[in-house]
Amino acid sequence: MKLNELKPGDWVIVTDDGVSREGSVVRVSNEEREVCVDNGIQEFWYPLDQVQGIPLSEEQLMRLGFEKMDNPAGNGTKYGKGPFRVLVPASDNFSRSEVWYREDRRLFDRPITVSELQNIHLQMTKVPLLH
Repeated sequence: MKLNELKPGDWVIVTDDGVSREGSVVRVSNEEREVCVDNGIQEFWYPLDQVQGIPLSEEQLMRLGFEKMDNPAGNGTKYGKGPFRVLVPASDNFSRSEVWYREDRRLFDRPITVSELQNIHLQMTKVPLLH
């Protein structure tokens, strides 16, 4: 995970003393190379090596407010939130995806994380995608 890709509101997993928790990025310190994360209990600064992305999955999309949609083309599973769409090709299990908003389409031939999707959504729609 790259420090410059993290933004306030992004959801990540932090690991502290062997315990992993999901949390929301509050601030990023480029000077200290640390990330302040609200892990649901407290806000705490974590070194970048203790912060990792949450793999995108159907469960995570549902938590972000997406709905499973009919896909008459039958080429995978489509999820939508307003005009924003995510298509996961059949039997790919989120190892690839296609994301689009209006005329802007982006293909990913690798798994993406929740925070990446949040940043893609913000770039494309100018609206934060909150957990």
